[in-house]
Amino acid sequence: MPSTTTQNLSVTQIKFPEIQLHTRDAHKLRGYFGNVFKDNSPLLHNHYDSGQLRYRYPLVQYKILNNTPTLVAIDEGAELLTQLFLKIQEIDIDGKKYPIQNKHITSKNYPIGIGESLFTYTFETLWMALNQENYKKYTEAEDSEKRKILNRILVGNILSFFKSTGLMLEPDERILATTEVEPKKTKFKDQSMVAFTGRFTTNAQLPDFIGIGKSVSRGFGTILQV
Repeated sequence: MPSTTTQNLSVTQIKFPEIQLHTRDAHKLRGYFGNVFKDNSPLLHNHYDSGQLRYRYPLVQYKILNNTPTLVAIDEGAELLTQLFLKIQEIDIDGKKYPIQNKHITSKNYPIGIGESLFTYTFETLWMALNQENYKKYTEAEDSEKRKILNRILVGNILSFFKSTGLMLEPDERILATTEVEPKKTKFKDQSMVAFTGRFTTNAQLPDFIGIGKSVSRGFGTILQV
C-alpha cells in the first residue's frame, strides 16, 4: 500500500464547566475575549492592529459545546491561549458577569492527513457550508445533486484546513468525503442562513473539536470522530 502524508497537530481545549450558555452565544464569547485581548496577538481575535481581518484559518476558536463555553486552540495558538487565560477571573456576556472558579485545560496531539481507512465525524455544531455563490447553486439543484455539491464543499473545507496547518498532500493523494446531513435554518449576524447538522465520512484524519467550513472562530462546524 502506498505511503500517505500525515503529521501531528496539537489541539488545546479550555473549558469553563461552571458556566452554562446557549450555542448561539458563541459569537458573544468570541467578542468578549477578542476585546479583552485586543492588544495581544491577532491569533486571539483574527484582526491585526490596523483593524484588518486576518484571512487565515482561525487558530483560536470560541464554542459553546453542551452548553459549556469552550475555547479550542491549535498549535501556536495553544501556548498563547493558555498563558493569557490563566489570568481570566470572569466572563462578561451581555453585561452579565460570570465568575470563573475552575478552568479545565487539556491538550492532545492528533495525526492529520490522508489515512489508510475511512473515518466518520459528527457535526457537534452546525456546519456553515454555503456562501452566496454556492447557496444559489444548492437551492436550485435537484436533491441528488445537492449532496454532490455538499460533498465537494466538504472536500474543499478539509483541504483548506490541511493547507492552513502546512500539510501539503502528494499529487496522487485525494480527499474523499461523503455527507449525511440535513439543512437547518439559523441566524448569523441577524441574517437567516441555511446550515447543516449530521455527519460525514472521509479518508482524512482530522482532530476532534476543530471547526471546518465558514465562521469556525464563532463555533460553527465543530467536529468529533465517532
